[in-house]
Amino acid sequence: QVQLVESGGGLVQAGGSLRLSCAASGLIFNDYAMGWFRQAPGKEREFVAAISWSGAFTYYRDSVQGRFTISRDNAKNTVYLQMNSLKPEATAVYYCAANRDYSSLRRVVANYWGQGTQVTVSS
Repeated sequence: QVQLVESGGGLVQAGGSLRLSCAASGLIFNDYAMGWFRQAPGKEREFVAAISWSGAFTYYRDSVQGRFTISRDNAKNTVYLQMNSLKPEATAVYYCAANRDYSSLRRVVANYWGQGTQVTVSS
């Protein structure tokens, strides 16, 4: 079975930092582009960041550009999201996802989803 397990969420004050991790199993990790998404209550799930299979290419939504960094360690089958200068509007459940197609991931289309981890940014 394919499993994506997120960790690292929690409560942080505005301006603080948090690093999320997503451990993958049951798939050939190097075959997949990986992404991070978030969903706030009453809102649609939205794209946050994506990274190609090799880590050579990354893409971010405009609102997090320069503050968030996505990375991956293929030897550990893990993808990360470093979040700096956090704002209250970043409060959401964050999901890890995998897709063979990098561009589809940017459109919130994925083959597999994790269970999510809560991130709460207080003011």
